[in-house]
Amino acid sequence: MNLLHGDCLEVLPSLAAGSVDLVVTSPPYNLGISYKTFKDTAPRGEFLAWCRAWAAEVKRVMADDASFFLNVGAAPANPLMPHQLLLALTDGAEPLFTLQNTFHWIKSITIETVKGEQVSAGHFKPINSKRFVNDCHEYVFHLTKTGNVELDRRGAGVPYQDKSNIARWGHTGGADLRCRGNTWFIPYETIQSRDKERPHPATFPVALVEQCIRLHGKGADTRLLDPFLGIGTSAIAAVRQKISAFTGIELDEHYLHTARERIAAEQTAKAGELQYGRIPGLEKS
Repeated sequence: MNLLHGDCLEVLPSLAAGSVDLVVTSPPYNLGISYKTFKDTAPRGEFLAWCRAWAAEVKRVMADDASFFLNVGAAPANPLMPHQLLLALTDGAEPLFTLQNTFHWIKSITIETVKGEQVSAGHFKPINSKRFVNDCHEYVFHLTKTGNVELDRRGAGVPYQDKSNIARWGHTGGADLRCRGNTWFIPYETIQSRDKERPHPATFPVALVEQCIRLHGKGADTRLLDPFLGIGTSAIAAVRQKISAFTGIELDEHYLHTARERIAAEQTAKAGELQYGRIPGLEKS
């Protein structure tokens, strides 16, 4: 793993052109989040220009068939920010990317069963407001250079709920697995202490990155980049998906230190699984 400390605008130019297959990242949202180093309160035009600058470098390092999954959230009082950022990257006289897919990361959801029962699942940050409701989702924009990048749709698929007609669906070859679609319910892992376990104000779940890796379809051969590494969530996803060609860039030294600790712990856990998990009946002490 290649973990680099510094400003991504300064570090990205050191990476070779066309050297990345997949980019999964979540940059600052410019919504006043309290990071340790980065000031998240720039004027909107300045913020969008900054995003376009680092995104241009991301495009340079991407292979022609690479995918860029950009996670962006909003605030109830500032709902247009994700769309303004998307337009800054895909619209105008010289667009950087084509929007190929839009995914909705659902953090919390309540559904009513056929029996009339209401079931709630997931986590959300409650707000105290008489104008707005709780915001329970974020966007994941799938950007590519051409809009024609093939994906492994069933690599991130789900089994059919109704099994009776599986054999009739030619696109599955009779297999019990279908495309998941563009709504992803992925809750955060439950933690006991934010300061100890998730000391960062804006993280995404490991499973979100893993979903992007599976969907892109290159498996362990993927060359993965996260230019806003934070505390290393995308790197942990790389370990779990057996990806060795990972590059992460992080401005804040404290976050990078935490990332290294989390990655080391994950690698140790994986090594333990390999050592003990293949011998039937043998368990860790």
